[in-house]
Amino acid sequence: MGAEEARIAEAVAWRPGNAIKRAEQALIAEKSRVLRPFGLTVPQYAAMYALSLAPGISGAKLARFCSVTPQSMTTVLKTLESRGLVERRPSSDHAQVLVTRLTRAGQALLRKADAAAVAVERRLVEEFTPDEADRLRDLLERAVVVLQDTPAGE
Repeated sequence: MGAEEARIAEAVAWRPGNAIKRAEQALIAEKSRVLRPFGLTVPQYAAMYALSLAPGISGAKLARFCSVTPQSMTTVLKTLESRGLVERRPSSDHAQVLVTRLTRAGQALLRKADAAAVAVERRLVEEFTPDEADRLRDLLERAVVVLQDTPAGE
């Protein structure tokens, strides 16, 4: 590590956001690597996974679950639809709303891709004792709450 990198590393060492971001980047990079053979990106996989749990979920809710914008989710769903992995049909209740579901091909691909993605998560969790893993999740959830609960006037 050069002097510049060492100076930067020392300056941000106390900042939890730096460690959280590095961990997130490492997780996404590894998930991207294992999903690539299935022709899926992490957002595509996340959307398919959510649809497997809640068929017909709205695009807006799907976007929130997958932590992407509604516009990005529209692109994700159009790509999945063009590949025959999801089908989108007008809702019987609201003609303007599209109901999205996995196709059989989507379900089959998700089963394989999910095994690869779960293996990444398991590898991560296995580095911790059960108590450490629980504590890590609790601490990260607390961080989310603190950052989402902005004091009035800010």
